[in-house]
Amino acid sequence: MTAQYGLLGRKLGHSWSPQIHKALAGYDYELFCVEPENLADFLRGTPCRGLNVTIPYKKAVIPFCAALSERARRLGSVNTMVRRADGWFGDNTDCLGFRAMLAPFDVQNAKALVLGSGGAGTMAAQTLREMGARVDVVSRSGPVNYENMDRNADFIVNATPVGMWPENGQRPVDLREFPNCRGVADLIYNPLRTRLLLDAEALGIPAVSGLRMLVVQAKYAAELFTGGELPDERAEAVLKSLQSQMENLVLIGMPGCGKTSVGRLLAERLNRPFFDADEVLTARCGDIPTIFAEQGEAAFRAMETEILEELGKQSCAVIATGGGCVTRSENLPLLRQNGRLIWIRRPLDALPTEGRPLSQANRLETLLAQREPLYRAWAELAVDNTGTPYEAVRAILEAIL
Repeated sequence: MTAQYGLLGRKLGHSWSPQIHKALAGYDYELFCVEPENLADFLRGTPCRGLNVTIPYKKAVIPFCAALSERARRLGSVNTMVRRADGWFGDNTDCLGFRAMLAPFDVQNAKALVLGSGGAGTMAAQTLREMGARVDVVSRSGPVNYENMDRNADFIVNATPVGMWPENGQRPVDLREFPNCRGVADLIYNPLRTRLLLDAEALGIPAVSGLRMLVVQAKYAAELFTGGELPDERAEAVLKSLQSQMENLVLIGMPGCGKTSVGRLLAERLNRPFFDADEVLTARCGDIPTIFAEQGEAAFRAMETEILEELGKQSCAVIATGGGCVTRSENLPLLRQNGRLIWIRRPLDALPTEGRPLSQANRLETLLAQREPLYRAWAELAVDNTGTPYEAVRAILEAIL
């Protein structure tokens, strides 16, 4: 071990914390996966000067702390530990990150539901109460549960892992059952847009993910580690950079518009993995014209959705989709959960039709008339591919960087 700081947990998998802390304060930061039976030995033996703590140890580390901050004592939870002369000092910066996450909302006197009674839910409920909200904590077996919770709530916080990678697409509640809801906060940050957040977006309800909380709590933890103050502007820059890196760039558009060639160049330019949905489908299911001929379009579209469900879970990738993926509305949340959708446009007379069953069986004008409103509605950015793919890539990079 060489780093003086790190993240303590049991199953950490991929974490953005090392990158965040490096960008915030310049020090190296390691991940420490520790089994419960080894927790005591680790805390007594590690030479680390500071640790962040995550599931399942935010309460378990308290007995190892010589002192606690008022925040940590009030919450009964520690997410930051700093080694001092008298031993470990435990603090909680999650509540500060959560407050930053709630900045867009006025929760004073709001009726709030916090979904989940674990450490994150306890922190969220206590913080909301301190901000003047009236809070119910909802759990499966508590006095307030998913059957009797107040569906007239103004504000909903998801502090459960429901919808978190790799179980994307799940949601803890159906927002259509909450007619007065005017704000949603989901502590999950992978995927960037959970099913709950996408539902809120579709219903016009303001909603935020846990990514800001992740970065802001790290800023305050870094200040505890180093004893110095970090400017808020640095945290904002890290947040913007992190979201840009995590977000997939998803190319949509008519068959033959150049999504694959543009996508490959874009991935190369950004040093990202590239996935072509049609190529993945062909490798697994067989030749696309044969699928159309033998099984029909409906069977192909079902296969395509399965591929997009898998690819949509990726982060930091460039993804080229099939031209007709927009004809199934269920594909939109699969691509939007981690992606920025970019419409690649090319004149009809420049679109090839060879090897494309629908392009050969239908007038391109008819296909475009059907799909253009969908491309326009789905995409956040439209780029013309009328010259070389390099020019299209340049236009995309100018727009997103």
